[in-house]
Amino acid sequence: MKRAVMALSGGMDSTALLMRLLADGYKVDCLSYHYGQKHSIELERAQLNIEYLGTKEIHVEHKIIDLSSAMGIFESSLIEGGKDIPEGHYEAEQMKSTVVPNRNAIFASILYGYALSVASRENCPVKIALGVHSGDHEIYPDCRPEFYKAIEHAFAIGNWESENIEFKLPYLDGNKVTILKDALNAVDKLGLNFDRIFANTNTSYNPDSEGRSSGKSGADIERILAFNQLGLADPVDYQTSWDEVLVNALHVEKEHRDKEYRERLSDEQYYVTRESGTERAFTGMYWDEKRDGNYYCICCNHLLFTSEMKFDSGCGWPSFHTEHPKAGINHIQDNTHGMHRIEVQCSKCAAHLGHIFEDGPRAFGGQRYCINSASIDFQERDE
Repeated sequence: MKRAVMALSGGMDSTALLMRLLADGYKVDCLSYHYGQKHSIELERAQLNIEYLGTKEIHVEHKIIDLSSAMGIFESSLIEGGKDIPEGHYEAEQMKSTVVPNRNAIFASILYGYALSVASRENCPVKIALGVHSGDHEIYPDCRPEFYKAIEHAFAIGNWESENIEFKLPYLDGNKVTILKDALNAVDKLGLNFDRIFANTNTSYNPDSEGRSSGKSGADIERILAFNQLGLADPVDYQTSWDEVLVNALHVEKEHRDKEYRERLSDEQYYVTRESGTERAFTGMYWDEKRDGNYYCICCNHLLFTSEMKFDSGCGWPSFHTEHPKAGINHIQDNTHGMHRIEVQCSKCAAHLGHIFEDGPRAFGGQRYCINSASIDFQERDE
């Protein structure tokens, strides 16, 4: 039997991780922490899912650790008595007030001690599983890869028999969307009800007295956008309708990204990618580029094409006969300027890239991706 212990907050990420571990055949123990958080409703939600699993003959050991007397003295807007929870985008500067000092070091330390005890008692190796992901890296320093690399090393040299313990961070390079996709697959494999499980979660930092999510905290907005990107309606209860919280989340995301793009992109890059503009033929920096390398979205660094897909069409813009298998470029009907064309947009950030035409090399399917140099960033491949 594979063995794992994990931190179950009662939120979306840790719940998805629990489903993944169970689907992969792990026997799992979960530790939840009461640390004086305003959104302690998450602990009740975690217990609801443990009980639901029990009705399906899936037993999960669940312990709630009370750290409120210790961590309640910390300064954070997440802690009872702290400042108001900020609203807005998850990556906005004001969200740093939601950092709880040293929180993940404390949680991981307790998990490590518990994992060592399980390993000794059951004479088996144990994985410590955590649901941290790339979306947390911007605001939370203790969710970054270098933090876990350092803390795992420190714990290993500070304990006997640490060779039996290993961190398992499957979502570290992922995001809310990849986590949800993984959860859908895991829940299906387990034969469980996805909507029931995720209705029994809390992501909101400022739920109301009835436990309903506000839909306005940064964590809420990140979650809402992820469900929407997968074409799903979030089953959790919000204080207003799903349509209303989605409209707000999309507006907040657009405003946040637009501010970032205006600061980071050149005038031409912004005009092309965010206002669906077109650079003049033979003026872009990549139309005649012949070096080996990869082409990424200038806005979000999503991989779009490789140099092997590029060809000389003579049109004056970078031309590609194929997109990268993981690009997932969006094809959209474009009837502007009295023409019927197919616009292509980045699937990750909706940046305007150019258009696609049917006059490309027949050997590769006959398509020509006509792309603005201002929409892409070329990175030469190492020898």
